[in-house]
Amino acid sequence: MELEEKREGDKVIYTITGRIDTNMAPVLQQGLHLDGVKEVIFDMEKVDYVFSAGLRVFLQAQKQMNSQNGTMKLINVHDSVKELFNIVGFTGIMDIE
Repeated sequence: MELEEKREGDKVIYTITGRIDTNMAPVLQQGLHLDGVKEVIFDMEKVDYVFSAGLRVFLQAQKQMNSQNGTMKLINVHDSVKELFNIVGFTGIMDIE
């Protein structure tokens, strides 16, 4: 998994490439820098697999953004990954495109 960060003021865009599995979820978690951020976007176009540990990272990021009165959006999410987010109920608490 690779993580690219692009900052624009208090907005950050993370482009993720690869699988977010048990081994890569901690790497993703450590790579996120959300303090003081008001808007975070995760570009998931190159992600074809998310395991439960990865789901936890996104849930924690959403909670942090909520506590900062910020927004979080996942964009370019593949249908198979979107289905997983739907099954676990994340589509009701996250903006997923």
